[in-house]
Amino acid sequence: MSFLWYLLIFFLKFAFIKLQTADVNHTSSINETAFLIDFDHPQITILGALTNYEHVKILNDNTNQMYRTAFNQEIYLSSQSFILDSNPLLIAMKLCEIGNVSNAKAIIAGRGLDENDLTLTAISYVSDFYHIPVLTIASRENLFSDKAFYNFIVRLVPPYLYEADAWFSIIRKLKYTKVVLIYSQDEEGRMVGSRFQMLTEDSEIHIERMEEYESNANFTSLISNLTYEDRLLARVFIIHTRIEDADELLSVIVRLQHLENFVWIINERAIISNSTALFDGLIGVRLHNSFNEENLLIDATKLLANAFNKFTDYSSAFWTSKTAAINCLSTDAWTYGIDFYRELLNTSVVNGITGNIEFNEEGDRIESLYDIVNVQDGQLKTVGHYRTNTIDKTELKLDEDQIIWPNRRHRKPDGIRTRRNVSVVTIAEKPFIFTRSGNDCDPATEVVCPRKRLNDSTNEEYEYFCCRGYCIDLLQELSKNLSFVYTLHLVADNKYGSYEKEGDDKHKRWDGMIGELVNYQADMIIAPLTISPERAEDIEFTKPFKYQGITILVRKSTSTSNLASFLQPFKEALWMMVLLSVHVVAVVLYLLDRFSPFGRFRFSSQQKSERGNGPVIEVNTEEDALNLSRALWFTWGILLNSGIGEGTPRSFSARVLGMVWAGFAMIMVASYTANLAAFLVLDRPEASISGINDARLRNPQDGFTYATVKGSSVDMYFKRQVELSTMYRTMESKNYLTAEDAITDLRDGKLKAFIWDSPRLEYEAAQDCDLVTAGELFGRSSYGIALRKKDAWINPLSHTILSFHEKGFMETLDNAWIFSKGMKQCSDRSSSPATLGVNNMLGVFLLVAGGIFAGFFLLAIEIAFKRRKERRENEMEVSRNALLHWRKKIEKRKQRSIIYESDNQQQPSVDTDLLNEAPSNRMDRHKLSNMTNNRAKSHQSHTRLLHSIEHPPRRRYHTLDNATLDQFNFICVPLHPEE
Repeated sequence: MSFLWYLLIFFLKFAFIKLQTADVNHTSSINETAFLIDFDHPQITILGALTNYEHVKILNDNTNQMYRTAFNQEIYLSSQSFILDSNPLLIAMKLCEIGNVSNAKAIIAGRGLDENDLTLTAISYVSDFYHIPVLTIASRENLFSDKAFYNFIVRLVPPYLYEADAWFSIIRKLKYTKVVLIYSQDEEGRMVGSRFQMLTEDSEIHIERMEEYESNANFTSLISNLTYEDRLLARVFIIHTRIEDADELLSVIVRLQHLENFVWIINERAIISNSTALFDGLIGVRLHNSFNEENLLIDATKLLANAFNKFTDYSSAFWTSKTAAINCLSTDAWTYGIDFYRELLNTSVVNGITGNIEFNEEGDRIESLYDIVNVQDGQLKTVGHYRTNTIDKTELKLDEDQIIWPNRRHRKPDGIRTRRNVSVVTIAEKPFIFTRSGNDCDPATEVVCPRKRLNDSTNEEYEYFCCRGYCIDLLQELSKNLSFVYTLHLVADNKYGSYEKEGDDKHKRWDGMIGELVNYQADMIIAPLTISPERAEDIEFTKPFKYQGITILVRKSTSTSNLASFLQPFKEALWMMVLLSVHVVAVVLYLLDRFSPFGRFRFSSQQKSERGNGPVIEVNTEEDALNLSRALWFTWGILLNSGIGEGTPRSFSARVLGMVWAGFAMIMVASYTANLAAFLVLDRPEASISGINDARLRNPQDGFTYATVKGSSVDMYFKRQVELSTMYRTMESKNYLTAEDAITDLRDGKLKAFIWDSPRLEYEAAQDCDLVTAGELFGRSSYGIALRKKDAWINPLSHTILSFHEKGFMETLDNAWIFSKGMKQCSDRSSSPATLGVNNMLGVFLLVAGGIFAGFFLLAIEIAFKRRKERRENEMEVSRNALLHWRKKIEKRKQRSIIYESDNQQQPSVDTDLLNEAPSNRMDRHKLSNMTNNRAKSHQSHTRLLHSIEHPPRRRYHTLDNATLDQFNFICVPLHPEE
C-alpha cells in the first residue's frame, strides 16, 4: 500500500474527520491533556501513539512541565496522545488530525494491538513524508533498521537482529568453533543470518552450514539431513524460527532424539512463546525485563528534552506554534525535521532507567541488556547476562555450572561429532616420524604403525613398527581437541606421491600416500607433505602446520691444518725477511762493538807489579767481549722477548742499533699476534657452497654431485622453475629414492650436496656437527594435513591448527623435535671465539721437539770437542811440567857450575899432585870443556823454548814433538857423575 493512496483517502475523508472530532473526543480516542497557551518560554508538544491509557498517563506525568536547558533556559514540554488502533488507515488519520492541531514536533510510538509491523509502518509513512522523528518503544522488527525505507525511526529497544551478537558471545564463551545456522525464509531470518555470518568472519567460529527453510518445509527431513550428513561435524545448532513454526520444529528434534552431545540455541521469539514443545537444555536470550514500555516511555521523554535543548539558540521559526509540523493539508515537510533527526541520533541519556542511551547510524540503540535463559523443568531459568556497551565492546556473564544440557546432562557437550576409525597414513621421515621395528610401543610417546608388505613371500601381510615424532604428537593433540580416534599405518611403497604413469598404463596415477588417499585406502595424510599446486588439484590441504622452505645440506669444509699453521699469519717472503734481518743485525752489532773504541778495548788505570806505575792497555777477557755468537743470542732474545742477561753491546753505536732492533721486534710481534687472532676468527668450518646460486650448482662440474628425492615436491619445484632447468637435468639421473639414503651418502662423501626440505636438513645439521645447511631458504612452502576433496574435516582441522599456532604448541614441537640436539653438543662456532686444536699448533710442538733433538745433537758435539780439547790440554800440561822440572835442574847445575869455578879461582898454589897429573888429565879436561860448551849452548836454546811455552801466543797451542823430547832427554844427562 503506497503513501499516495493513503494521502488520497485522507483528502477525500477530511471533512468527515472534522465532523467526527467531537465524537472522538467523547470516546477518549483523542486525549488532549494540554491546551495551546501562550507562554513566555519556548513550547514543544510531543505526540504519543500509545498502547493503552496507562502509558498515556505516564507520558503526561513526564511532560506538561518546564525543563531547564544547558544554557540555563527553560522550555515547556507538553504532550497529546491517542490509543493505537488495529487499522493502519485510522492511525494515519489520527496522526494528521492531532498533529495539525497540536503542532507536535516528535512522535513516540508504542506497540500495536496485533503486534504486527503495520502499526509502525503507517506511522512511519506520515513521519517520513513530513520529516518528523519517531521514537519507538516497542517495535523490534529488523526491517525498520533499513534506512532505504524508514528514514526517521529511532528505536529505544534493540531489534531482534542484535540477538545474533549475544549468540556469538555465548558460543565463543563456551569455546565452540563449529556451528550450523537454521533460519526462516523471510526478511527477519535473512537479516539475522547475515548479521551472525558477519560476526564470525574474522573469528575462530566457523559456520559449517547456513540452512534457510521455507514456510512449508519438512522439518523432519531438514533436521535429519543436517544431523546425519558426514560432511558436517558441528553439533551446535542455532535456530531462528517464526513463532508459528516453533512447536513443530522443536517437536521434530525431540522425536529424532538428537539431544545427546548436541547444543540447541533458539531465538527470543520462540523461547518466550511458552510453547509446550520446549525441551530441557534449550538455550536462548531474551531482552531484560527492565526494557518495558513504561520505563522506555520515561527515557524517551528525557531523550527528547535533551535533544530540544540543543535548539534553544535556533530562530523563532523552530519554536513557533503557528505553523504545524504535520499538516496533512499541505505537502511541505517540516523545515527543521532533518536537522532535528540528526541531533536526536547524537543525543544521549546517561543512567536512564533502562541504562545509557546512545544510537548508531541506523537509529538503533547501542546499549542493551539480555538475559541468557536455559529451559529447566519446562521453565526458563536465567543463567547469565549479556550487555552491549558500545559497538565493539560487550560484557558477558555466564554461569556454565547452572546450565542443564539436553537429556538433562550436566557435562558440557563437545559440540562436534565424534568420528570413529579415521585411517591415517604417514611415512618414515625424521624428525616427523621415527620408526622402530616391533609392536611393543610405549603408549605415552609411541603409536603402532604397521606397513603392508609388497611382493613378500612370507605369510605375514603387515610389518609392524612403533612410530613417534613431531607428527605423532600433533596427531594425538588433534584427536584430543576434535574428539576422534584413529588408526595409523605407514605407506606401503615408502613414497610421498607422484603423478606418473606406471608400467603400460596410459594414464597417470598418484602413487605413495596421495595414491592411498585418493583411492580411499586412507582418510587422512599427516606427514611432512608439502602443499603444492599439483597436489592441490586432486586433494585438499588444511591450514599449514609447519612453514618451511628448501635448503642445501653439505659437509663442513674444515681448514686443513699443516705443520706450519702457526706461520700462516705471515707470508713466506715476510718470514724470510725477518730471519735475514735477525742475522744481518747480529753481524752489524758485532762489527760495531768490535771496532768501536769504546767497545772491545777500554783504558784502565790499574797497575801491574811487573811493569811499573804507568798506564797500560788492558785487554778484555773472553767473558766481557761481544763476539758473533753473543750478538746472535742478543738479536734472537730481543725478537722472542726473552730476558738478555749477558752479551749486550758496550759501544754507544751498537746500543743505538739494539734499541732500533727492539722497536722492530715489538712491531713485528704485535702484528703477528693481531694477525693470528684475525686468522683464528676467520678460520671456521663453513659450507663448501654459498647457496642455490653457487656456480658449482648452476654450472655442473666433474666430481661435484648433488641430488634430491625422486618424485618429491622438491623435485617438482625444480621441474617447474625454468631458471633451474639445468640443475633439474643434472639431478634427474642422480636423485635418490629416500632422503635417508642421500644423507648417508653425504656423510660418506659420495654426495657433495643434498637439496631437501629445511626442517629435515636442519634436524640433521643439529644432530651431526660435521653437517651444515648452506645459503638461505628458497622455494618457500609449507606442510599441511591432506584429505580428500570437500572433506568435512578440513575446516575443523584448520581451525584447530591455527589455534595451536596461537597457543605456541607448534613452536614447542619445533624445539622438541627439529632443533633439539639430544646428547650431541656441537660448538657454536658462529657465535663463540675460534679455538685452536692440536692440529693447528702441531708445527709448534714439532719445532720444540726439533729444538730438543738439536740440543742433544749439539751437546754430543760439545762433549766430543771438550774431550779432544781436554786431551790436548793434558798433553800440554805434561809437557809443561816436564819443562819446569828440567828447568829447575838446569838452574841447579848452572849454580853449581858457577860455584865450582869461583872455588877454583880462589886456590893460592898449584898442587904438586895436580901438576904431576896435569899431563895425564889435560886430555880429559879438554873433553870436559867441550862438553860444557855444548851443554851451555843447548841450555840457552831450551831456555828460549821454555819461555815460549810458558808464554804462548793468544789462541795458539804448542806441543812437543819427538825431536824436542830427545833434546830434553839429552839435557837430562848429569853434568857430574855424582848427579
